[in-house]
Amino acid sequence: MKECCDTTKIDITAEKTQKFLHKHEPSLRLLRTARGQISAVIKMIEDDRYCIDISTQLLAAISLLKKANTSIINRHMETCVRKAIEEDNVDEKLEELKQVMRYIEKAL
Repeated sequence: MKECCDTTKIDITAEKTQKFLHKHEPSLRLLRTARGQISAVIKMIEDDRYCIDISTQLLAAISLLKKANTSIINRHMETCVRKAIEEDNVDEKLEELKQVMRYIEKAL
């Protein structure tokens, strides 16, 4: 597994405390919310809830997963791809993005 070229953390210093957020914090929040929704969907199925209500919650979780993925890919382009361009080493990053686009195409 490759490591990301961007290992920075976001400094959100407030007064006397210093806190660093993970670079993918927005995606992590979305994924945690989706995890909660998926747990709720499982409970809805176990409780034999109305199918349309279950489907609606599943679609909401899918939407969050898509947003998290978009956020991660955007961050990748802003950092790793930008670095590859600056270092004149972009071919590998372009191939990676093409592969991701093939996965997205299949998911649509």
